[in-house]
Amino acid sequence: MTNHTNSIASASSVELSTIQPIPHAARHGKPRDLFTIWFGSNIMLLTVITGALAVSVFHLSFLWATLAVLIGNLAGGLFMALHSAQGPQLGVPQMVQTRGQFGSYGSVLVVALVVIMYIGFLASNLVLGGQALHAINRSISANSGIIASAVLSLIATAFGYNLIHAYTRVMSWISGIVLALTFGWIIFIHGLPADFINRNGFNIGGFLGAISIAALWQLAYAPYVSDYSRYMPKDISEKSVFWYSYFGCVLGSFFPMILGIIVAICVVDGDIIAGIVHMTGSLAFVVIVVFALGIAATNAMNLYCGVLCTLTLGQTFFPKWSPLSGARIFTAIVTILIEIALAIYGQDNFLVNYTNFILMLLYVLVPWTAINLVDYYLLAHGSYDVASFFRRDGGIYGYYNLRAIFCYLLGIAVEVPFMSTAIYTGPAATALGGADISWIVGLAVVSPIYYLISRTQSVAQPSV
Repeated sequence: MTNHTNSIASASSVELSTIQPIPHAARHGKPRDLFTIWFGSNIMLLTVITGALAVSVFHLSFLWATLAVLIGNLAGGLFMALHSAQGPQLGVPQMVQTRGQFGSYGSVLVVALVVIMYIGFLASNLVLGGQALHAINRSISANSGIIASAVLSLIATAFGYNLIHAYTRVMSWISGIVLALTFGWIIFIHGLPADFINRNGFNIGGFLGAISIAALWQLAYAPYVSDYSRYMPKDISEKSVFWYSYFGCVLGSFFPMILGIIVAICVVDGDIIAGIVHMTGSLAFVVIVVFALGIAATNAMNLYCGVLCTLTLGQTFFPKWSPLSGARIFTAIVTILIEIALAIYGQDNFLVNYTNFILMLLYVLVPWTAINLVDYYLLAHGSYDVASFFRRDGGIYGYYNLRAIFCYLLGIAVEVPFMSTAIYTGPAATALGGADISWIVGLAVVSPIYYLISRTQSVAQPSV
């Protein structure tokens, strides 16, 4: 048994399972593995760009921007880590578990939206990977860089869970050291402008907008964070899983975002990558290459989980199908080809497209996370009939859970007046000076309503 487990745990072996429940004999890993996977995967260029939005889009000063992204990460990380703690208990991907709240067919809309989320983040990361490689070596075109980043992500996805964990474990050390060197170089060698602290200022709309962007960064992991804890032993401490995931993701996100804020305040034309290259001097090559490798690690995670979601959609309509590694690899190849095309043709308007994308994503993720967490922790208390997840009729959960679907749509509806984007700004957001607090409203409305209308119908079932 030990040899078998060690074989499964080997990063050089191809993972055979996809969306199936992980058997007890195959369970392995420690909570600290969750710190490195979330710390190492977040130190990359897209995190830096996201932090820079607090300045380039929301026009905040360094102190206000830093406070905003700190609050956003601390708040959003709570939801991310609560989802992570579900993995060892159920041993299935997060989107498979969603059938326990929405029913077999009722979950299809949510899973499809999450697939779209992966597509957006994958394409965004590929664009940055290509631009980064082009920035340090002009002989490498941005398109070639996009393809190179895609190939690295595809290889890690093909091998699966253990290689991705190993990759991010190594990147935690490499990226962490390089990030610290980058801060040191910019502050003590390149230097900051004399009026650095006084540049920009405060506006309530921008402050709340920056909080929302940082919170969404954490919330965006919620649909797949437990995918990377599902192999861990069922009797592992849920508190340890929570805290290692929380601090890994919050710290790994917060510091790169601070780098983005610093660079965005200093640059004139808003080109963050060019600004990093200029401000790090002879260290630039190492910084960009390491951050680009970080992109490949994160994209491998996005691709891996996007493929699991796609397989989940397929298995919903063909319940006797049990996809294994071959299906994962084939689906990953098809997906990455689509991503390459999207990245190449969408890179010219990257920043505008990315900002709009993550704001719209916020609106559809918040109601789902509220329903999932209330159901798991307050209604089912972590006990589900896992076998029902894989039945066409949803087993004890049925085809549709109309209560969950109602609350999900209600959540989106109540967010509309509080939305503030370049496409649409609701009346409540306008009255608040452009501040977007829709995610707070969505959580505050959906959580108690779903609990109240579901508690009399909730019957805890033993997880299998």
